[in-house]
Order: sequence, then C-alpha cells, then structure tokens
Amino acid sequence: MPDRPALAPLRRVRTDVLEVAYYETGPADGDTVLLLHGFPYDVHSYVDVAPLLAEDGFRVVVPYLRGHGPTAFLSEASPRSGQQAALGADVIALMNALGVERAYVAGYDWGGRAANIAAALWPERILGLVSVNSYLIQDIGAATTPVAPELEAGFWYFYYFLTERGEAGLAADPTGVARVIWKRNSPRWPFEEEDLARAAEAFRNPDYTDVVIHSYRHRLGFAPGAEAYVDLERRLAELPAITVPTITLDGLADGNFPATDGSSSAHHFTGPRSHRQVPDAGHNLPQERPEAFAAAVRDVRALRQARAGHDGFAN
Repeated sequence: MPDRPALAPLRRVRTDVLEVAYYETGPADGDTVLLLHGFPYDVHSYVDVAPLLAEDGFRVVVPYLRGHGPTAFLSEASPRSGQQAALGADVIALMNALGVERAYVAGYDWGGRAANIAAALWPERILGLVSVNSYLIQDIGAATTPVAPELEAGFWYFYYFLTERGEAGLAADPTGVARVIWKRNSPRWPFEEEDLARAAEAFRNPDYTDVVIHSYRHRLGFAPGAEAYVDLERRLAELPAITVPTITLDGLADGNFPATDGSSSAHHFTGPRSHRQVPDAGHNLPQERPEAFAAAVRDVRALRQARAGHDGFAN
C-alpha cells in the first residue's frame, strides 16, 4: 500500500493565548489562505488541497486548532474554552502573529465556523471566505429548538458530551468516537484505518477532551463562556452578516448535514456569494473532494478580483 501523503515541516508561532502549530507551503509573497480543520479531524483534511493551492500561488497556512495536535495553551490558567468566539478570535490572533494583514479563510465544521466568525467580525482582515455548510455562526439563543429527529440522531455526541459518561468516553477512546462520527458524516468516503490513525494523533493533545467538551456544552447552553469572549459572543448572538466575497459548498453525500441550494442561508451573506453542491462529498469535504475545495478557494479569489475591477473594491 502506498504511503499516505503528509504535510511538512511543522512550524510554531505564539499568539496571546496559544502556541499554534501549523504547516505552511507555497510562495511567501503569495496571497495567504488559512485552511481550518474540523472536529473530529485534523490538518490532514488538507493534505491534498494544500499543494494544489501552493501551485496556484497561494501562501497556504494549515494550523492545528486549539486543543488539537501540538497546539498548546501558553498558560495553565487559560480556560480550555472551545466556544465559537474563541475559535474565531484564534484566527485573527494567528494572522497577527504571522504578520498577515489580510487573508483568505476556508474551512468546514469547527474550522468553517472559525472562518465565518473572522469574516463576519473582522471583514477588513478577510479577503474572502470558503465555507462548507454555508453560514456556521451558532445561534446559541435557539439551542433548545429541536430539529428533525433523523438529524438529531446524527448529533448523538452533542448530548453524550453533556454527561460525565460522555466526557469519560471521549477521554478513554477519542479514536473510537471519531470513527463513528466519520462513518455517519461521510458514508461514501472509503477512508482507511491509516487515515483515522493519522488524524487521531491530534487527539492526544492534553487539552483535547476539555476543549471539545466545553465546545458542545457551550453551544447547547450547558456551560458558560470564558470571560475573555463575552463581548464577541454578544456580537455573534446577533448573527452578523458576512460581507466579504464567499463561496459556500455542500456535499451531496453529507450524512449529517443535508445539502441545500443555499437559499435558506442567503440572507446571512450580503456580499458576493456563490453556492455549490459537490457530488459524492461528505462532511470532510476538503479531504474527500480536494479538487472541488481547492477550486472554490481559487474562485473566491477570482470573485474578489472581479468585484475589485467593477466597483473599485479594495484588493
């Protein structure tokens, strides 16, 4: 069996809260794009996307999110928060640490949410957005509103993680939890155990369980947010619009998040936006259909450039 492709070399940079571990490829003077992974996944969701974008002239940065892989908190006193505001703030903090004034952001699941938040709250820093499953900012005020039973069934781990039993289960076997989620999220993705084992290295982070548990308890209203993010969460509660050029994607084989035509989320995007459906792709869309994801990043850059040419929109 051929070796799985890998990302290398690993780099590190310090923000105000984290030492962020990340991979970088592509020309240093290219447009920067941050590729942000989800849960329960890792940076290897972009193992095939990154070189495609590097070939297109992007400076590609692929960080491990807080609580994942070698990314580490700088202080033992920092809350191990997984709330959405923390994830979004981490994006801007990473850009600051890298000396990147403006960047494209692209992601799915947790990483897509972080990218949405950065685009909504700091539009002056974000050149364009690629987001799987469209608008991902959580409406925590509506957390008690049920969805269809067949969708609730796919969110079993949301409720499992509310319990001490679920917290213990995640700590004891994060790979087993991920395997069940991967299979349901992406029923047509023929991943192999080697793929899962490689991603599971990121789950060995000592803060992984705490960050994950807090993320799901906070989004369902069962845990308070960290004090540092109170103002950001207040702004996110208003479900701010995204004004930057955006391409949204839905996988037609996503086992938990049924594909839409994008119309139901259209009111959240007040800038130029295009929506695409990707055949045979599940929830981990960049790893399952890397060409489609890379094309969306290229095309959102073209969307921004086209807008600049028509109305003087700043590059």
